[in-house]
This record gives sequence, C-alpha cells and structure tokens, in this order.
Amino acid sequence: MEPASSNTGFFQEQPVLKNQWHDDVSLQRIARLFLPRPLLDQISPEVARLGDEVLSPQIFDWVADAERNQPYLRGGGRDAFGKPRSELVVTEGWRKLQDFGFQKGFVAVNYDSDYGPYNRLVQFIRCHLWEASCANTTCPAAMQDGAARLLQRHLADKTGLSAVERRVFQNAYDHLISRDPAKAWTSGQWMTERAGGSDVSQTETVATYDPYPASSPAPLADAAENIPLGPWSISGFKWFSSATDAQMTILLAKTDPAKGVSAFLAPMRRHNPAQGGGASELNGVTIQRLKQKLGTQSLPTAELELRGMRAWLIGQEGRGIHEIGTILTITRVHTAVASVGYLGRMLAVARAYAAVRPAGLGRGRRVLLAAHPLHMRTLATLTIDYHALMLLVYFTVSLLSHAERPQPAKADNTLKEEGETSTSSPPPPPLTPPPNLTGPLLRLLSSLHKSYACHATVPLAHACMAALGGLGYLLNEETPQVGVARLFRDACIGAIWEGTTDVLASDALRALVPRTRHGDGDGGDDVVGAVGWVVERGLRLVVGSSLSVGGSDGGWVGGAVEGVRREWMRLKGVVEGADGRMEALLPEARAVVFRLAEVLSAVLFMADAAANPGAEIEEMCRRYVVEKRFVADGGDGRKDLAMDQAIVYGAGKVPGQEAASSRL
Repeated sequence: MEPASSNTGFFQEQPVLKNQWHDDVSLQRIARLFLPRPLLDQISPEVARLGDEVLSPQIFDWVADAERNQPYLRGGGRDAFGKPRSELVVTEGWRKLQDFGFQKGFVAVNYDSDYGPYNRLVQFIRCHLWEASCANTTCPAAMQDGAARLLQRHLADKTGLSAVERRVFQNAYDHLISRDPAKAWTSGQWMTERAGGSDVSQTETVATYDPYPASSPAPLADAAENIPLGPWSISGFKWFSSATDAQMTILLAKTDPAKGVSAFLAPMRRHNPAQGGGASELNGVTIQRLKQKLGTQSLPTAELELRGMRAWLIGQEGRGIHEIGTILTITRVHTAVASVGYLGRMLAVARAYAAVRPAGLGRGRRVLLAAHPLHMRTLATLTIDYHALMLLVYFTVSLLSHAERPQPAKADNTLKEEGETSTSSPPPPPLTPPPNLTGPLLRLLSSLHKSYACHATVPLAHACMAALGGLGYLLNEETPQVGVARLFRDACIGAIWEGTTDVLASDALRALVPRTRHGDGDGGDDVVGAVGWVVERGLRLVVGSSLSVGGSDGGWVGGAVEGVRREWMRLKGVVEGADGRMEALLPEARAVVFRLAEVLSAVLFMADAAANPGAEIEEMCRRYVVEKRFVADGGDGRKDLAMDQAIVYGAGKVPGQEAASSRL
C-alpha cells in the first residue's frame, strides 16, 4: 500500500463530450419526427460540423473568459472628475462568442435561408447545440431575432410606412440579420419597470412627439449610413434590461394615458458632431447600475434611465402590447429551447462521466457508473423526461415555423424524394396541423410550452448536476466543458424571464377559456378544437401502428390511448365549464396547464414511438404514460440494466463494461 499525495495515486479520467448531433438520441428523434427526410439529409453534414465546433477548446476558452471577466461600468459609472459616464465594458470572450454566433447565423438562418415551412426547426436544432457553449450570448440574440421578425412584418406592409421610416426600419433589419460581425446588431427589449414587472400596463416611461423643425435636418443616429434620429422623445426608467451592449432596442412607453402603451425602435447610440468624425454617444441613456445575478453572470443586465431618448414609433399608438407580442413569441421559444439545450448538455456530461467513473457495487466489486443499475435507472428516468420536454418544445417550434412560412419550399430549393418530379415536395410530417389550426395552437402553445418546460427543466438539471457528485457542484472554471453547476445556475432563469411560470400559465389558461359575454377569457372554440385535433390525430397514428400491435409488452398501449383521451376530455370540460370566467380557475392555472402539457407530451411521445419504432422508444413511452398516470397498469415492460443503458446511450452505443471492469 502506497499513500496518495497531491501528485500521485488515483486521478479520475476526464469525461470526453461527444458531438451532440450524433450523441443526443432525443435530438435525433426530434429531427426525424418534425423534418422531412430529404431536408434532414440535406442539413445533417453542416449541423454535424457545428456540433464539433461548439465543443472546440477555443469556444470553451472564450466561455471561461466571459465567466471570469464579467461586464462592468468603467469607473463605476463616472469619470475621474465625478461626471456621470455610462461606459459598459465586456470581455473579449463575450465578444468572440457573439461574433461566432453572427458568423454561424443562429439568427440569420431564419431570414437568409429557404427551407420553406421548416426554417425555424432548422434554426432551433442548430441553436440547441449552441446554447450551453455560448455563455448566454443567445439572450441578446433572441431579442435580435424577435426585433428582426417585428421589423420584417412592418416592412412587408407596402403602405404603412413613410419613406424615411422604411429606410430606418430596413437599415435596422439588415443589421439584425447580418452574418458579418462588423455589421451585425443585437437588440434590447425594454419592458420591465419597477411598478409593473410583467404587467406592462403600469409603464411609467413617457414618449412625447417632438419632431425636429422642418427648417433643419434631423440629427443622425449614424452619420456613415445617414440614418436620422426619430421624432419621439422618450424618458423614464427601465428596471431590468438585458442586452445592454446592444446597438438598438425595442421598448414600450406611454404616449397618452387613454391609449395605453406603444412600441418604439431606438438606436442605442447617436452621432455627436461636436466630437468630430464618426464619434457617438449614448442616445439619451444612462446605465444606472448592472444587476448582480445568481446566474447568467456573463450577460450585462442593467437598470437604465432614459432622458430624451430619440425613437421611432412602431405601428399605431396604444398598440404596443400587440407589437411586442411578436417579439415575445420568438423570445419565449428561444428561452424554452435554451432550457432544454442546457438540460441536453448536462445529460451529455452525465453520460460521459458515467462512462469513465468507477463506483462500488458491493462486496468489493467496482464497475463504471455506466454499468451501475441504480445510476442507469436514474439517468434513464431523466432521459425520458428530457425527451418529453423536447417533444413539447419542438412541436411549438414546428407551429411557429409553419405559421411564419406556410408556403412550400421554392422550386429551386425543393427537397425531392426518389422518383418525385422537380416541382414536388415531400409530404409534411404526420403531426403537421392544417393552416387554419396553426394560429390557434400557437396562441396557446407559445405560453404553455415555456411555462411548463422551463419550470420542469430546473429539477431535472439539478439531478444531472447531482449525477456527478461533488464534481457537479463545483464551478470547474479550469475545465468549463464539464461545468454543469454554471449551466444549472443559468438554467434557473428560464422560468422567470420572458414571463414567469405563473404569468404564462395564466395566459395559457386565458387562451383556452372560451370568450363569453360576461367572461374574461379570450380563447374560443378554435383553440380548444385545435388541441382536440392534435390529440385525436396523434392517437390515431398510434392505433394500428406497430406500437399498438406489439409494443414493449403488448398490453399497455390501448389503455394509454384511452387514458390520454379521457384526461383531455376532462380538461376540456373544466375550461368550457368556466363560462368564460377566469376567477374560479385562476388558482388552478398551473394544475390545468401543466396537465395539458403532459397530455400533449404523451400524445407526441406515442406518435414518435409509432412513427419511428424501436424497443427503447417504446419502453420510454410506456414508462412516461405510467409515470404521468394515464394508465394504471402499464405492465412491467423491460426494466433491466440493458434497457436502461440503451435508453441513456442509444442502442448499440453503451460503453463496454466488460473491458472497463477488468481494468478496475
């Protein structure tokens, strides 16, 4: 026996992360379920390369730099003589990660590529790989994406903008969708104030129409591009503003108490001719202080005082909530994808760690965690819950994708099956709703999927952290690729920003409750009917499939189909029985909305197993419907170690335990 020292004795082998496009079985199944096969084959080589790039040492060096050297205000917000000076400093790692995001087109791909009604799906599959490697740069990118979509909508209106407004909006849009880091912009989304939080009706920011005299040209936001400042002057205080280093923002302000809030576009900086050349200054913005947060610490989030910030009105006065809703639909999807992206990476780390970490199995026997029955059962359960969340989130992404681009792919980018003509397109995946149901479903799912998925991710992420023992609790800044504690802290924000769990559960319930004369629901038969279509369509895919005929043990599928249908009818009766009145249902908003999320996840789970059958997915599906109480007797299925390993790693991908055990 030799005593260990700081440099001798046992040293744990470092887990090696694999390319998640190949390693994440859930992500592979999502792509097969929601994308036509020709498109999947088309994008796979590029996505696979991206999967390698986001795990490169250079990326993690930038992550470590962004986390260690956090944003700050130079001089604490004042110059050497005490004069206020809002100069935000961000680290090189943060800037390099943003530049990488621009170059790879995580936002631009939705605007400069044409995958027809699958654009958003391709975009967010790529984002999924990036989320856990980006050090939170996807937060300003999400608002960049939302702002681009909002401006795209207004630019498509051939009569609603003046010539100068069109030039300003087009200039901003071109910057927002650029892949050139020297040109690309991110955007802020300034809504939150001290008085209101998520209730933007309490906005205390005021916009005054104060155009420049016709006798003199308007000052410029950018002299090189000859872009004028807007005719509105905005003053107020924004309490929680991320993307403080953005080049522009979309913000809410009141123009008239009787009209409610309005939406505005404002550049962050303006040309200052007094300083000569192309010098600029903040556009009426003072960074009061930066927030100190539990997580997302590399992301500059600030309190901002506005005094005479020049801006352009977007749309009509008093329609700000409608306008900002376009952005929120996008940013909520980004947030939900980020949540499952964090979880997917944490599971990847847990899998890699289990493949190299030995543990005792009793009586002096030691095996890798990948061969430990309890550890594999734990990871298998986490994997099943992860896949259920992935199904719900990416079904919502699919709805968004089809809502934005309902037309088929263009002829020059048509994806052809063998034997098809050059003008034909492959049939859509089986759970693609008809166009008349896409809008109602998106109205509900845009709130429901984020409310449920971001909330459910947190305890699952914590369990992944615990799967690494004490190593998981360490920040591991010297080895950031296995730093799951950092990912857990960042994942916690998903259930809070872009609408808290309660706010979005209430909104989803409001979308479900039919509108009546004396009620305050704003849903209708179209929303309830659309959900009914998904449930029945999904269950019909199961009946008669190999899953229904055989399945893991043959007897549970029929009971699960009836149990899911029965639970949907119960929930339907609850919302229709409210007669449009929200007061009685509001305390139960989480219970109703979360249970509906589980109904939809169960439908999607069974549809996935029916569309792409296999022993592992069938057993995962069986365990899920039993766990969520849709069927009382799901049989025993296959609960052996080999099945748990196949669920965690994928069939044929289980680490070789025999060779590993012989070395221990």
